[in-house]
Amino acid sequence: MKVWPGNPYPLGATWDGSGVNFALFSENATGVELCLFDRPNQGRETTQVRMTEQTAQVWHVYLPEARPGQFYGYRVHGPYNPAEGHRFNPAKLLLDPYAKSIAGSIKWSDALFGYTIGHPDGDLSKDERDSADGIPKCVVVDPAFSWGQDAPPRTPWHQTLIYEMHVRGFTARHSKVPKELRGTYAALTHPAIIDYLRSLGITAVEMMPIHQFVADKFLVDRGLTNYWGYNSIGFFAPESSYASPGTLGQQLAEFKTMVKTLHREGIEVIVDVVYNHTGEGNHLGPTLCFRGIDNAAYYRLVADDRRYYMDYTGCGNTLNMTHPRTLQLIMDSLRYWVLEMHVDGFRFDLASTLARELHSVDRLGAFFDIIHQDPVLSQVKLIAEPWDLGEGGYQVGNFPVLWAEWNAEYRDTIRRFWKGDDGSLGGLAFRLTGSSDLYDRGGRRPYASINFVTAHDGFTLADLVRHNDKHNAANGEDNRDGHNGNLSWNCGVEGPTDNPEILALRKRQQRNFLATLILSQGVPMLLAGDEIGRTQRGNNNAYCQDNEISWIDWKLDPQRRDLLEFTRLLMRLFHQHPVLRRRKFFQGRTIRGSEVKDLAWFRPDGKEMSDEDWNNPSVHCLGLRLAGDAIEDTDARGNRIVDDTLLILLNAHYEPLSFVLPAHRRKVRWEVVFDTRDQKPTRRRRLIRGGQPYELEARSLVLLRLPQHDIRENGDNEFHLRAAGFEFVEDSLKTDSVVTSRPNSSGLLSLRNRL
Repeated sequence: MKVWPGNPYPLGATWDGSGVNFALFSENATGVELCLFDRPNQGRETTQVRMTEQTAQVWHVYLPEARPGQFYGYRVHGPYNPAEGHRFNPAKLLLDPYAKSIAGSIKWSDALFGYTIGHPDGDLSKDERDSADGIPKCVVVDPAFSWGQDAPPRTPWHQTLIYEMHVRGFTARHSKVPKELRGTYAALTHPAIIDYLRSLGITAVEMMPIHQFVADKFLVDRGLTNYWGYNSIGFFAPESSYASPGTLGQQLAEFKTMVKTLHREGIEVIVDVVYNHTGEGNHLGPTLCFRGIDNAAYYRLVADDRRYYMDYTGCGNTLNMTHPRTLQLIMDSLRYWVLEMHVDGFRFDLASTLARELHSVDRLGAFFDIIHQDPVLSQVKLIAEPWDLGEGGYQVGNFPVLWAEWNAEYRDTIRRFWKGDDGSLGGLAFRLTGSSDLYDRGGRRPYASINFVTAHDGFTLADLVRHNDKHNAANGEDNRDGHNGNLSWNCGVEGPTDNPEILALRKRQQRNFLATLILSQGVPMLLAGDEIGRTQRGNNNAYCQDNEISWIDWKLDPQRRDLLEFTRLLMRLFHQHPVLRRRKFFQGRTIRGSEVKDLAWFRPDGKEMSDEDWNNPSVHCLGLRLAGDAIEDTDARGNRIVDDTLLILLNAHYEPLSFVLPAHRRKVRWEVVFDTRDQKPTRRRRLIRGGQPYELEARSLVLLRLPQHDIRENGDNEFHLRAAGFEFVEDSLKTDSVVTSRPNSSGLLSLRNRL
């Protein structure tokens, strides 16, 4: 085989049309061997090429006879001295950190560990067995793909509606998708799936990890797997198990086809990325890639005992973001997924870890500085999971401009309110209006808040209203894993029941949560399957359940279909009403001559909330009016945006309440858009005069609107409204019953000051 010196850049295996350049960074290695294989399951390399060229700590070689489809790996020489942070062991075949495709999966055995399992010296010992038989192989790829006219949808943040999904679980049980495609990237391009996503009204799918990941040995030994995928080993390679059959890098084309198809339908692709740790675990973990290439460079080690790893993630190790080559790895990976794979954004798992310069979290760390000045990455959607498990790791509200955050405060507050907890009203006001207490600084806007009630981690929506306690026995950890504080409520009975009253309440609570989510300012994120009542049977940590516990059941009974139709109604309202998608925080005052304040809060007697009301922990009901003629936004051509005025009534009390509808002037007529007491959205168009009471069901939410044409007097009379199909539910309004607003009552700004 011909061997040429090659080049140190780009890193990885690069096909240039004539041959393949291989480049591998290792600062502390003393030698590197490139190993070539004919098959991905081959136990010993066919050819071994010694890499003698080293430039700027990058080992490189060029093989003019190599072609796409070539399987390869590395063996790296150097000191084996764990106490000094070095774990080189050339007996262990290693994956390329820059591999664009990885074929096969790990076959667990003791040979995959750099030390001898069971040795009295533990990881200080050295295992000389060859690991090649159990290691998947990297694949040289041809990146060519016909993107055609593909273009990113570039949906503005304030118009974004996110749908969190698992690639396999979403289609694994879908009867209309061919069996051989279920659970793959290709399945997401099937017409039945595309039609469903379009009908739902989402604008972006947020895919749980699709980087090549490791199924942990302790899970495989139990007959389980790492279903969620938060255990990356290849930051450039799409997870091969989500692709249709093929070992020569076909998953790249399949992933790209999926992105291209979703883009054609106006749907963005956001990928969940795990750059905080790798699948190699702690000092007792296997040697698969980074540990054997340069352990001291890639991982954060304990300063006074470099045998051990700093663990801010709870997964055994933490990538060393203070090393320039590790930082380069992550930035190169991000750019690759945008430029080559055309994804539209990223959700960063345990993002606080990436901001740790030394020990503490630095919100203006090097990672953020680099992204902000990057002409590619600064233009895509960036979402932080703003916490990790280290000291000071909870950083909700502290990420810089350009970043949105999973808002855990939103999740917890909304759960507390609908659960009926006392003292949740003040927090609820902030969460409904974009969490200005967290994000109204540093140039950030309401869409910095990614609002969610449920996510992959925790109960599904159906389980949130069925269970007080987790039921994780299937995970094999004696129910010790998963969160204990779920802020859930089973509505009176734990788990399944035939009690019709409890079943009705559970359905209403699901509608309450969904409606609150969509009607709140910020970016809504819906967990896939919540719209059809998906259950995990009370498992709130189904990370290892690649089975029907996690997969979506598409056989819908009438009740689940009703929930789906209600969700679709909510999505349509989100897109129809810009007053629900404000780009600026509320001011709590009249805006540019609007008839009423942009935001007003009401109590059940129709009067505006007072300080005493906000401070009363036993208050569980309030109304929120969003003025459609007081939006401070303009459209793309600078025209003022005007919308209907909306009134949201929320009653988390265990008894019904009579709520007097506000009336800032005579002849105000509120149209009932929906009431969560109704299992199906009613087609009857109901009008209720301002000043009249509306009977709120216990634990229910009602949306009413004051049509734009009726915001000001315009000569419309009752005859015309009746002719349009409206029914006057309340028809006995007297002039003296009109409720006027108190000029000095409390708005959101005064609430912020008090909190």
